[in-house]
Amino acid sequence: MEIILGVLVLLAVIAVMTLFTFKAPNGKKAIGALSGAACATFLPQAFLSYAVGGVFHVDFIKQIGDVMGSLGGLAAGALVPLAFGISPVFSILLGVSLLKFKLLPAFIAAYVVSFLIKQIQKRVTDGLDLIVVVLVGPILVNVIASLISPFVIGILQVIGGTITTATHGNPYVMGAVLGGIIPLVGMTPLSSMVLTSLIGLVGVPMAIGALGCFGNSILNFSLFRKLKFGSSTALAVTIEPLTQIDIISANPVPIFLTNMVAGAINGIIVTAFGLVVNVTGMATPWAGLIVVFGMNPVVQTLMAVALIMINSTIWAYIGAFIFKNFKIHTVEEIRGDDSLEEASAN
Repeated sequence: MEIILGVLVLLAVIAVMTLFTFKAPNGKKAIGALSGAACATFLPQAFLSYAVGGVFHVDFIKQIGDVMGSLGGLAAGALVPLAFGISPVFSILLGVSLLKFKLLPAFIAAYVVSFLIKQIQKRVTDGLDLIVVVLVGPILVNVIASLISPFVIGILQVIGGTITTATHGNPYVMGAVLGGIIPLVGMTPLSSMVLTSLIGLVGVPMAIGALGCFGNSILNFSLFRKLKFGSSTALAVTIEPLTQIDIISANPVPIFLTNMVAGAINGIIVTAFGLVVNVTGMATPWAGLIVVFGMNPVVQTLMAVALIMINSTIWAYIGAFIFKNFKIHTVEEIRGDDSLEEASAN
């Protein structure tokens, strides 16, 4: 029952993301800003803290990555107002005031308060508007983020309960469940790195998370190219799925369904090879891959990785074939990138 509940909660998160993208005021711009915030924080953390600092034991680089990864709230708090057309000074002011919060609570708070700040910027005299924003903005975003944070943690705990329950059952069922769920969480603002850190996932389950995210990145490279989401998206989603969260949330059916099936099989492959990762929070494509190689026999790991790449690529083509007539929302449509639109027209 707990597994079913966790899957339903994850599907609800995906549905809310999609509805927000298309129905919320400035939803596309806000999701684009969230994608940028994830790219500016989670991606450097994955490479600097885990792939370089952690594997090669370079504490200085690890510290840089850890600091950058902890600034998701600041990044989201600044980029969302900027996406609304709010002045850089006011945007940075909101971002700095959200320093202590995680990415998603900060994003929600910044999104809500940005409507008010935009009106203040429009209606209050220059100079005086700064004072008004200083007195109102930081307090409001902190109140909203504080109220939202327990809800976000609760969602992560429910999904984490699914993973914890799965680890106590049949190992191959565990592999399928973890392989299907963890990479999908990695394509939402909840973050698979945060989720696996929260529940302290290690051992074979953490290896499933790490190589599952890697496999799904390989899948998405081919899937994004075949379904023609946009010329710049395939490589970006391969490096870090959260950089393309706006495109992902706009096309949930082909992307999430294909990734879930392939991920489940990838999880079984990792389980069969008995690979382990003995540090938590490694559910990230490339840093996770490096750590897997560092903690397991090379030949055994290479065989598993090769099978995962083959399986992921096959499912990318299967998914592209199944959804070839499905309505696809492209990068030009979501981001309104005129230059890309002209390039595609040519």
